[in-house]
Amino acid sequence: MEQEKSSTPVASMNLKENLALDDRPREKALKLGFDKLTPAELLAAIIGSGSQGENVVALCQRILNDHDGKIYNIARRSVHDLMKDYRGVGEVKAIEILAAIELARRYQSEPFEENPAIQCSRDAYNVLRRHLCDLDHEELWILTLNRALRVTDRIRVSMGGTGTTLGDVKIILRRALERLAEGIILAHNHPSDRAIPSPDDDALTLKVLEGCQAVGISLMDHIIMCRGGNFYSYNDQGRLNGEKLSAFSFKKAAE
Repeated sequence: MEQEKSSTPVASMNLKENLALDDRPREKALKLGFDKLTPAELLAAIIGSGSQGENVVALCQRILNDHDGKIYNIARRSVHDLMKDYRGVGEVKAIEILAAIELARRYQSEPFEENPAIQCSRDAYNVLRRHLCDLDHEELWILTLNRALRVTDRIRVSMGGTGTTLGDVKIILRRALERLAEGIILAHNHPSDRAIPSPDDDALTLKVLEGCQAVGISLMDHIIMCRGGNFYSYNDQGRLNGEKLSAFSFKKAAE
C-alpha cells in the first residue's frame, strides 16, 4: 500500500495545509510564474501533499537537502529508494518525482533539429548527455556523421559495469560502415564524474583511430561524459592526428 494513502484525514498535508496562501506553490506559480518557485516548491507542486506533521514543501526541501541540493543526485535514486527513505512518499509520489526529472532532462537535451550539426565537442556532449550522464554504469556510444557533419544516428555499442565498458573496434566500424558514415564521434561515460581518461580509454581511442583510417572514416573525437556539463575531449586536447581538430578541419576531413 502506498505510504501517502491513509484511512485518517490527518495522515497527509496537501498544498493548502499549514501554508499561507502566498506560500502555496501552485497558487504562487499562477500569481508570479514558475520561475519564482524554489526547487523544493516545484517538487511540491508536482507531488501535491506531504505527510502527517510535515507539509509538502518541507518534505521536498528535506529530500533536496539529503541530496546536497542537487536534482541530478535525486535522478540516480529508484522508486523503491524514495519510498523507503521518506515517510509520506509512496509509489505514486516517487514516480511523479522521477518522471518530472526525466522530462526536464529530455527537454534540456532536446535538439531543435532532428539531425543536429556538430561543430565542436560541446555539441556532441549535448546530443548524448541524456543517454549517458545519469547512468550508474558505463556505456559506449557512437555518433555517426554525414558529409555536412550532421548526426545521422546515435548508437549504443556496449554496456559495462561501474568502472569499465568494452569497446569492440570491429563492431564500432561495422556500425559506422552500415550507416555510410563520413565521420564518427566515440563517447562513453564515467559514473564517478571524473573526466580523466584511463589507459584503457587511450588504448581504445588509438585502435579506433587506426581502424577508421584503414576504412576511410574520420574519428573526430572521443568524449568522456560526466554530469554537470563536465567532459573530456580527445579532440580538444590535441590527441587525435597530432593536433587539435577545429570545426574547419572537421569539414576538411569530411570533404
